[in-house]
Amino acid sequence: MKKGLFMLILAGIVSLSLFANAGQQTGAAGGQNVTVRLLTDATGIDDKSFNAAAWRGILQFYGDTWDSTPNRGSLYEVVTAQTQDMFIPNLRQAADEKYDLIVATGFTFADALGEVAAGTPEQNYLMVDVDWIDLPNVMNAVFAEHEGSYLVGLAAALKAQADGIADPRFGFIGGIADPTIAKFEIGYIQGILSALPNAKIVEYYANDWGRPDLAKTQAKNWYDSGVYVIYSAAGGTGNGTIAQAKEYRLQGRNVWAIGVDSDQYEEGLYNDTDSAVLTSMLKRVESALLYALNAVKDGTFKGEVVTLDLKTDGVGFAITNTAALSQDIISKIEAEKAKIIAGTIKVAATLEEARATPNFPADIKAQ
Repeated sequence: MKKGLFMLILAGIVSLSLFANAGQQTGAAGGQNVTVRLLTDATGIDDKSFNAAAWRGILQFYGDTWDSTPNRGSLYEVVTAQTQDMFIPNLRQAADEKYDLIVATGFTFADALGEVAAGTPEQNYLMVDVDWIDLPNVMNAVFAEHEGSYLVGLAAALKAQADGIADPRFGFIGGIADPTIAKFEIGYIQGILSALPNAKIVEYYANDWGRPDLAKTQAKNWYDSGVYVIYSAAGGTGNGTIAQAKEYRLQGRNVWAIGVDSDQYEEGLYNDTDSAVLTSMLKRVESALLYALNAVKDGTFKGEVVTLDLKTDGVGFAITNTAALSQDIISKIEAEKAKIIAGTIKVAATLEEARATPNFPADIKAQ
């Protein structure tokens, strides 16, 4: 099966139109009986990030909300694996129960899903964050994380300039090292360097998606040493960065966290009106879920690679923190975004490509 690189032409076709119309034309609200099971790792749908976004996509499809899930248990469900040795049993159980679509989020599921999917050719699967499972019953959804991360890196640099920070330093905290997480870091660094060519960047990988204590300790050390902004792409681990940024901003310290996947502005609130989250890199996992569910509903589901980027509104940056992001900063970011979409700015997606760009730090390992 040849992998089809499906580039969504306009947000109106798949991305934004799905958000606007899914509840009206699909699921229980439209009289459909499509069933889906979402499988996650131990961080679950309460990670306020990646898995939460996938769950929102499912709720959107059925016209439900986070607080009201009348179709849960009959049309959709989520199962969380506390350990990786439960990945295959959970996949097999979902296949035995004959859900119309089984969704696995995160590349750590890839080997298990590939094994189970090969033995259940009649079952439809969506694998989010992987593009190499070459089976006719597996849809692979990937994102241009490097493009969205470039924008939040630029936001961090522009904010440092606006605050008059002399020689600002920036940090990146990753979860488990992988080419996908590397794209977050590599894009972030390029965005910073586009405004501050000589900026210093430090990196740390926790090797875990669910250890916010590790990120909090590292964030404290970095903030204490003069790091101005920390961007985390680490699932639930990254919540520790936000927690530390909240503590320090409540004390009057001028430090920031950058959220990931979902808009984490509210997670950064340290009083009624102020958030320690400067912006968030939006990875619209919801769009992938909605696209796959609609394909099942329409009978068009197939094994393919679906790529969501800036052009298709698959990634972006949050502007919720209007108290911190001035209109001037937002306008400059939007101008760079337009250039990326037009192709006049090329954002490297791999460490090898990034090292060939001017000023890219030689000590960055992205692992």
